Amino acid sequence: MVEDPSEYVWSSYQVNALGKEYDLCTPHPEYLRFGSTKSKCMENYRALFAHHEEGDLLGEISFSLNKGMAIGHDHFKEEIEKLTGRRLKPKKSRSTYRVA
Repeated sequence: MVEDPSEYVWSSYQVNALGKEYDLCTPHPEYLRFGSTKSKCMENYRALFAHHEEGDLLGEISFSLNKGMAIGHDHFKEEIEKLTGRRLKPKKSRSTYRVA
């Protein structure tokens, strides 16, 4: 993880938030709704990243990302599973130990 989104090399943050020119990035229609001027769009985009997440949420994001699973409440995950036909929640772990 990085301290500031602008430090992540695979992010378009520098373009969308800081106005860096880059030929491969074009403004998305949703981004353009952030304001009537480029500076207002950049300001509102930066506001999306003003809050820093820590602890349990970061752990859930990391786990879900690594496993290719959805993030959200169980009901949301069940609905997405129905729509996609993919398992998006971890299987319940089974103990492999036997008691003698």
